[in-house]
Amino acid sequence: MKELLRTNDMVLVSFVRALLDDADIPYVVLDSHMSVVEGSLGVLPRRILVGEGRMAAARRVLTENGLAHEIRDAGR
Repeated sequence: MKELLRTNDMVLVSFVRALLDDADIPYVVLDSHMSVVEGSLGVLPRRILVGEGRMAAARRVLTENGLAHEIRDAGR
């Protein structure tokens, strides 16, 4: 699995999850329970990971929905 994006914005995480669900792209959200450790401040970013074989499709979905700037290492 590779990191697709990293953000503190929970609305963005929700939107990306909906986009990936609609595209039938499996993903994992990491660090979502870290708010307990940080005191629910939203300081620690959440990460969305996608399998390497679906990464191109996931990047395409985000790009088509105006989120290309959110993609981790978009230059690669």
